[in-house]
Amino acid sequence: MSLPSPCLKTYNFVYMKSFPLRYVRWTAEALGVCFIFLCRLLPDWGEMYARHFYPALSALLSALVSWIPFSMEEWFFVAACVLLAGLPLWGWKKKKGWKWTLRAEAELLVGVYLWFYVGWGINYFRKDFFTRSSVEYVAYQDSTFQHFLADYTRRLNQAYTQSPFPSHEIIEKEVKQLFAQVPSRFGLSSPRSYQHPKQVMFNALYSGVGVLGYMGPFFAESQLNRELPPLQWPFTYAHEYSHLLGISSEAEANFWAYQICIRSVSPAVRYSGYFGLLPYVLSNAATLLEEEDYRQLLASIRPEILQTLREKQAYWQARYNPWVGRVQELMYEYYLKGNQIPSGQKNYAEVVAMILALPGGWWK
Repeated sequence: MSLPSPCLKTYNFVYMKSFPLRYVRWTAEALGVCFIFLCRLLPDWGEMYARHFYPALSALLSALVSWIPFSMEEWFFVAACVLLAGLPLWGWKKKKGWKWTLRAEAELLVGVYLWFYVGWGINYFRKDFFTRSSVEYVAYQDSTFQHFLADYTRRLNQAYTQSPFPSHEIIEKEVKQLFAQVPSRFGLSSPRSYQHPKQVMFNALYSGVGVLGYMGPFFAESQLNRELPPLQWPFTYAHEYSHLLGISSEAEANFWAYQICIRSVSPAVRYSGYFGLLPYVLSNAATLLEEEDYRQLLASIRPEILQTLREKQAYWQARYNPWVGRVQELMYEYYLKGNQIPSGQKNYAEVVAMILALPGGWWK
């Protein structure tokens, strides 16, 4: 026997009161967290996200904020911190009780966590560069590494130039054109004309911890330090833009920055590509070579290039805050290791292994 209409309305009201909407919200959040952990455990799921879900999502997020001249990432983070700090005060003022406050803060943190990973962070769990590109990792051999050093040093010396740089707009356009030529097997998203690098508001803080740029996971923005010297701008921009295209590995971001810049029509941008790789080459060489061999490597590099490298190091060292910098480095180290990059910040220097495995870039 069916219930009369007034009774049905009363039944629905009582049911909704006994099953608050917050349970629906919590269920959705729990499912989201489960999805993220499955992507962490199953690289096929991470790769599916990176190739089929992230490109459309990042294009949408970028389009929503592309008209805003400043970084939305920074203000989102500031707003989240203010809200996290203000919730206890608001709860106390409204006499909500400590359980409500803890639940509200937990939900805020879960929401930020979900947005971070669904917006971009699941790219950390995709298949690695060697698997995606179908190339084998090249085990270290002294002869192979020596050949690479000789070839790279020759190209670096030849690329040295004092030619003026094109405008940032011209560099940006060419970088996107070159990224668009990368074969689909590498799994990069398609560049978008409206995706432009944003300048950061708290620039002194980034310079103080040695951050030249970063990828914004909440609104698919790439941010660049306003104090970047012209020689570092193209390499850093290409590095951060590769992150926006779905690359999480710092080593692979360096690989693409190098491969893109050295194929520029601008001599200055090509030199930026070779120069941008130099610190990582020297880091590898210092570890793998005998002391005498390392001194010979330095002697084979043009003095002007080494002088520029020293000037670059002094430039950023003058802006570095050792106290804040150490805290940031420690946090970033744990952050990378917690997102399936076991080598931490040493991952930046692993770019050489990728170049050795694919010496012709994406043309070979």
